[in-house]
Amino acid sequence: MKPFFVYLLECADGSYYVGHTDDLARRMAQHDAGEIEGYTHERRPVRLMWSQETATREEALAAEMRLKGWSRAKKRALIAGDWGRVSELARSGSQAVREGLRQAQPERENSARPELVEGPDHPEPAEGPELVEGPDHPEPAEGPELVEGPERGIPGLRQAQPERGRTVHPEPVEGSARTAVLPEADQQLIEGLRARNRRALAKTITLLESTRADHRARADALLNALLPETGKAIRLGISGVPGVGKSTFIEALGLHLIAQGHRVAVLAIDPSSSVSGGSILGDKTRMEQLSVHEAAYIRPSPAAGTLGGVAEKTREALLVCEAAGYDVVIVETVGVGQSETAVAGMTDLFVLLQLPNAGDDLQAIKKGVMELADLVVINKADIDPNAATRAQAQITSALRVFNFHGNPAHAGDRWQPQVMQISALKAQGIADFWAAVKDFEARRRARGDFDARRRHQAMAWMWDMVHAGLRHAFDRHPAVRAALPQTLADVDEARIAPSAAARSLLTLFQNPIS
Repeated sequence: MKPFFVYLLECADGSYYVGHTDDLARRMAQHDAGEIEGYTHERRPVRLMWSQETATREEALAAEMRLKGWSRAKKRALIAGDWGRVSELARSGSQAVREGLRQAQPERENSARPELVEGPDHPEPAEGPELVEGPDHPEPAEGPELVEGPERGIPGLRQAQPERGRTVHPEPVEGSARTAVLPEADQQLIEGLRARNRRALAKTITLLESTRADHRARADALLNALLPETGKAIRLGISGVPGVGKSTFIEALGLHLIAQGHRVAVLAIDPSSSVSGGSILGDKTRMEQLSVHEAAYIRPSPAAGTLGGVAEKTREALLVCEAAGYDVVIVETVGVGQSETAVAGMTDLFVLLQLPNAGDDLQAIKKGVMELADLVVINKADIDPNAATRAQAQITSALRVFNFHGNPAHAGDRWQPQVMQISALKAQGIADFWAAVKDFEARRRARGDFDARRRHQAMAWMWDMVHAGLRHAFDRHPAVRAALPQTLADVDEARIAPSAAARSLLTLFQNPIS
């Protein structure tokens, strides 16, 4: 049996639109295209805030009528998933709501389209497309019972078939709304990814990189839909100082893997233009052969000053590449430094490229870079073989001093960082490098460390986004913005301690906006 949906849209003026349909994706596309007549520019529906699947048209229609009777505060509580608040509002106003619904239901039969509720008064359009799709049907005398509280499922809907129910509760933070059913355009992107269409992959990553709130909501829904198809690739992080030959190494490795039947995606984090903030695209132009191969995909993205040297959306782009069928995903960073090690937090194996005459190797360890490396690769070893051999011995010795290195043959299945020499320009040592990668993967999987690392990375990613969202909300908080100039002046003139100033600003942030 085909399901039906009741849905709640937020309009441009802050009011809400409630409707139901048997094709939610098509209905959302109609709203987006402005095909639903009778709305002004100021009152147009702009965002899907909540939706619920029902088994029958009658249940969807009855739920629509009940939601229309809810107050603005109760709808906001439903959107936020605040069950306690919904129950509180239901207890205080349930009698009024039920009375309003009894009066509203007879009017529904003669309505040309669902009523727009909330907001300033406005003239009702003479005609509009019928909300209910499909054959005509009689109006039910009694709808599903109004149910309140989380213990019975979604407020306002009887869970006649709970296994079919599917609810979406977008976060109250701007831009984080998720939808239960994807618009047709996004569904086409998913189909394109499954068909290994590089154009669809490029468009999806562009959507992920957008900062628009509506694009962010679409991107979240896309990622959730693609998540079951991710996780099958091996993820490599490549870092090293500028000039070490990262792009040459990646091209040599990529061509070697393609020859073995792999599909390779490269997320190259380019230095940002100081004028436009955009990518310089240097990495892609240096991979001339790999960039045109049909089994490879290279995506340069500007670092734009991102802490860690990894573009903000790289984690999401990595998942999308996996969903598109790439079984090796390589993340190349801008270079290395004390803060540019975020790539190790999103990849399975972190590779540090070094030059034969790299200088103080202990300094590299103090920077916190080499201690994160699973493989240290000395590139351009063909230029000065003696220097490369000395560098290999020095780095190995330094790793042993800091207890980062030992003989893996004496450690069972435990992996310990290795140091090796290659010449990317001549493709020497590339096969040995890939053999070391597979050895690393086998040992980590045997111990259960491989999957554990990914789970840890997923949790760390979530908290990174929480912290970033809190910082963004803090910076935009009206009370904080109002108090900040004077607080900065007080700290600068030593009138208050920085710690006291911080607590004062946090107190303002934690207090609700009146």
